[in-house]
Amino acid sequence: MASSSSSSQSIPAWSYDVFLSFRGEDTRNGFVGHLYAALEQQGIQTYKDDQTLPRGESIRPALLKAIEESRIAVVVFSENYADSSWCLDELAHIIECADTRGQIVIPIFYYVEPSDVRKLKRKYEEAFSKHETEKKENVESWRKALEKAGSISGWTINGTINCHEAKCIKEIVGTISSRLPTLSTNVNKDLIGIETRLQDLKSKLKMESGGVRIIGIWGVGGGGKTTLASAVYAEISHRFEGHCLLQNIREESNKHGLEKLQEKFLSLVLKADVKVGSEIEGRSIIERRLRNKNVLVVLDDVDDLKQLEALAGSHAWFGEGSRIIITTRDEHLLTRHADEVYEVCLLSDDEAMELFNKHAYREDEPIEDYEMLSKDAVSYASGLPLALEILGSFLYDKNKDEWKSALAKLKCIPNVKVTERLKISYDGLEPDHQKIFLDIACFWRRRKMDEAMKVLDACNLHPHIGVKVLIQKSLIKVSDVPFSKQKVFDMHDLVEEMAHYIVRGAHPNHPEKHSRIWKMEDIGYLCDMGADAVPMETEVLVTRWFYGYPDLSDAVGLSDVVANMKKLRWISFYRYLASSFPSNFHPTELGCLELQFSRQKELWHGYKSLPNLKILNLSNSKNIITTPDFDGLPCLERLILSWCKSLEEIHPSIGYHKRLVFVNMSGCKVLKSFPPIIQMQKLETLDLSDCKQLQQFPDIQSNMDSLVTLNLSWTGIEIIPPSFGRLPGLKLLDLSNCWNLVELPDLPSSIAILKADGCDSLESVGDLSDYKWLWKVSLWGCDKLIGGERVLHSMLEGNAAKDRFMSVSLSVVEPSSRIFTRLVTLQLPSNWYSDFSGLLLFLRDNNDGEVGHDIDIKQETSTFDCSDCSEESDEDEDWKQWEYEVVGYVPFNSLRHIPWLNPTYTKNISFHSCYGVGLNVELVRSKNKTVDLNENPIDYSECWDEDRKTFEIMYDSQSSNIRIVWKHE
Repeated sequence: MASSSSSSQSIPAWSYDVFLSFRGEDTRNGFVGHLYAALEQQGIQTYKDDQTLPRGESIRPALLKAIEESRIAVVVFSENYADSSWCLDELAHIIECADTRGQIVIPIFYYVEPSDVRKLKRKYEEAFSKHETEKKENVESWRKALEKAGSISGWTINGTINCHEAKCIKEIVGTISSRLPTLSTNVNKDLIGIETRLQDLKSKLKMESGGVRIIGIWGVGGGGKTTLASAVYAEISHRFEGHCLLQNIREESNKHGLEKLQEKFLSLVLKADVKVGSEIEGRSIIERRLRNKNVLVVLDDVDDLKQLEALAGSHAWFGEGSRIIITTRDEHLLTRHADEVYEVCLLSDDEAMELFNKHAYREDEPIEDYEMLSKDAVSYASGLPLALEILGSFLYDKNKDEWKSALAKLKCIPNVKVTERLKISYDGLEPDHQKIFLDIACFWRRRKMDEAMKVLDACNLHPHIGVKVLIQKSLIKVSDVPFSKQKVFDMHDLVEEMAHYIVRGAHPNHPEKHSRIWKMEDIGYLCDMGADAVPMETEVLVTRWFYGYPDLSDAVGLSDVVANMKKLRWISFYRYLASSFPSNFHPTELGCLELQFSRQKELWHGYKSLPNLKILNLSNSKNIITTPDFDGLPCLERLILSWCKSLEEIHPSIGYHKRLVFVNMSGCKVLKSFPPIIQMQKLETLDLSDCKQLQQFPDIQSNMDSLVTLNLSWTGIEIIPPSFGRLPGLKLLDLSNCWNLVELPDLPSSIAILKADGCDSLESVGDLSDYKWLWKVSLWGCDKLIGGERVLHSMLEGNAAKDRFMSVSLSVVEPSSRIFTRLVTLQLPSNWYSDFSGLLLFLRDNNDGEVGHDIDIKQETSTFDCSDCSEESDEDEDWKQWEYEVVGYVPFNSLRHIPWLNPTYTKNISFHSCYGVGLNVELVRSKNKTVDLNENPIDYSECWDEDRKTFEIMYDSQSSNIRIVWKHE
C-alpha cells in the first residue's frame, strides 16, 4: 500500500515537533532555556531561534517555514512579547497554521494574565499604542491573533506555589509528549498508493465535524488495512488530547485476554499505568475516563464482537470530536458499531510493480533483463501488498535462474508465508462455512451463483447465511455478469490458491486423502489404484469436461473408485462411463448427483436408498432408458432429465413423491406418458416440453396447489382433461406448438400467462375476460383461430380497468383498417387524463416476437430525433403483409414518474419504433375512474412475470425521452 513520495503533497511535512515563540530578552536565558533543554532531553525535536531581529525588520522566510513544519507551537507570552513585531508576526502565522494545517497551539502566560493578552491590557496595551503609529497595516491581524491565542487553555506561571516553573515545565513536556504521534508521517511518503486512500479515509472521518465517529477499514488479509490505519494515525493523532494505536488485537486477545488489552489501551491513551480487575470493570473505566476526552483510537485486526464491546462499546464512551478506527477482515463486526465502512482496494498494476521493485531491487525500476520476470511476479500477487512485499524481499538477492525457479514453483506450491496470513480468515469460520468456502474456491469461481446456491443447499450447508459470512470476511465477492442478470462468485487469486492448499493439506501427492477432487489427473491416479484403494475422505467429486481435456468415460476402475468414496455429498461428472453404479455404491450423505452426458442406461440395478439426495441431474444422457425407483430418494427436490432421448419409462413412484419441487423432462423424444400424479403437492414446475410422443395430458388425481409453471409445448397432446382444474395456483401454461390441440379448456382462475403459439389446429380459446390475473397471451401462428380482436378486447377490458399492463401476440388473419408507421404523433384531447386510462400499442413484425421491441416516446415540441434507430423510410415497408402482431397496453399510471407527462401542458406525444417495426397507437377510454397522475404508484408485482420482464419503462432525464423495452417471448 502507498504512493510514491511525489504524490504525497497534501500530507503535512513535519520537520519539527515543537516551535518555540518567545521574546528573547525576557525568557531566552531563563524559562525558555530550561524548557528547551527539557524538551530536547525527551527527544522532542524543537525549533528555537536564538537570533535577535533588528527593530523594524520583517520575519525571515526560514522562520515562517519552520513554523509551518512544526506540529506544535508553544507561545511564551511575557511582559514585553507584544513589543516585538517579529513575535507578533510569528504569532499571526502560528494561528494561521492552526486554522489551515491543524497545528496545535500551547500558550504559556509567563508573569502575565491571559486577559492581558486577550484584551490588550497593561504592557500589551502600551505596545499596541506604538504599533498603531509604526505598523498600522498589521495591527488588526495581530490583535485577532492575540485574542485567539489568549483564549486557548494553557499554563500561567506567576511564582505561586502551584505555578512553580520547574513543575510547570515538567507538565508542559509531558503534555507535548502525549500529543505527539508514536509514528512518523515521513514513513507515509514511502508508501505506494497511500495518498488517494488516505484522502478517501479522511473524508469518512469528517475531521471538521463534531460528535464521535467510528470508521471501519475492511478488506482481505494482507490488503493494507493496518498500513492505511497507521498512516492516518501518524498524520492526525497530534490533533487529539489522547491517542492510541492498539495493534494485533486478535492475537493479543487470544494470548492475554481482554482485561490485559483494556489495561494496555487505557495506559496508552492516558499515559499512565492503569490496572483492570475484570472486563466489566475495564469497560466502566474506559467510559468514565474517556467520555470527556477528545481521543483518536485505532483498534487493529479485530475479529470478535467481544473485543469491540470491551474496548469501544459505544459512541458515548468517548468525548466530543473523538475518532475510532477499526480494522478487520469481517465486515459483520462493523455493521452495528461503525458509522461508515471503508473497503480497502488492492494496488493497481502500476502501484503493484512499484512496490515489488522497491523490495526486489531496492529501486523504482526493474533491472535490465528482469522486466518480464517482474511482470510474472506482480501478476501472481494480483495487487495484494503482502504478497508483493514477501515475494519481492525473497527474490532480492537471487540471480535470474533462481528467479525462474522460484516463480515456476509458485505455480504448483504457494508461498507459505502469504498462505498462512490469508488462512487466518478461514480458520475463524464455522465448519459449514469452511465447506462452503472450499466448494466455491474449488468449483464455483466465476460460475453462476444461482446454480451454486442450489447445490450447496442440497448439501445441507445453508448457503444463504454462509455466503453472507464469506463476503463479510472478504474471502469471496459476488459480481454481476455484463449484459445479464446473472451473478457469479469470485475471489482473489491467492485466496483461491490458499483454498487449494487447504484441500491438499499435508498430502499434496495423495488425492485419496483430499476432501475435494476436480483434476482429471487425480481421478486417473485413483483409477490406477483400483481395488487396492483404501476408503477415501472425498466429500466432492467434480469434473467439468472441455474440448481438449482427456475423456475418462471409459476409465477402468472408476466405478470402484466412486463406490469407495463413502462420504460423498456432491458428484458432478460429465460423460460418466456406461456401466451402472455397483451395488456397494451407498453414499448416504449424497445431496447432489449430476451426471450430464452420462453413457449409462440405468443409474443402478433395483432399489437403492440415498436418503439425503435432493438434486438428480441426468440431462443429455442419451442412453438412459428408465429412471430409478423414487421411493429410495425421499428427499429429492429437483429432477432434471432433459434431453434424455432414449428415456421410455418413468418409475410410477414419482407420482407419490411428496418433496419434488422441480421436474424437467423436456426433450425426451420417445417418452409416451407421465405416471398418474397422486401426491405431488409441493411440485412448482413441471416441464414436459418437446416430448413429441406424449399424447395424453398427465392424469392429476389430487390438487397440486403449488404448481406454478406447466410447460407442455411441442407435445402431441390433443385434449386437456377436466383434471386440469386441480391446479389452483397455476400462473404459466405453455401449450405452444401443440399441433393436435383443438380448443382450450377452462383455465385455472390464477392463470397469468398463456402461451399457445403455433397451435395449428386451435379453433377456440373461450372468453378470457373472466381471468382476473391474465395479462400476457401468445396466440401467434394459430391460423384456424377466428376472433383475434375479440380475444384482445376481452383481455383489455379486465386489465385496463385494473391499471395493469397487457401483452398479446396474434397472427394477422383478419383485415385491419389500422395504419402502421415507424413514427406516430398522437394529439391528446384536452380531457385525456380524465377520459382515458392508457395507451394501446400495436406492432407489426415479420418474426415471431423472440426479439424485443423498443419504443421511444417524447413530448412533441420539435422534430423527433431518431438518430439511434434505423433510417429506413416507411415507404419501403408493407406492414399489412406481415403476419405477426403484438399488442400491448401501457396504463398512464405506469408513467406517472415522468416529469413532463402532465395534464396541464402535455398536448402531443411522439412514438417511434426502432428496428424497422410498424407501429400504431390508440388511446384506451377509461370506464371506471379518472386517472390521477399524483396518486401513489401501483404495485405492478401483481402482474406475475417470467424471469425476464416483459415491460420495462426507462426515462432519460437528459433527453427527457421515455423508452419502453417490450419483450413478448
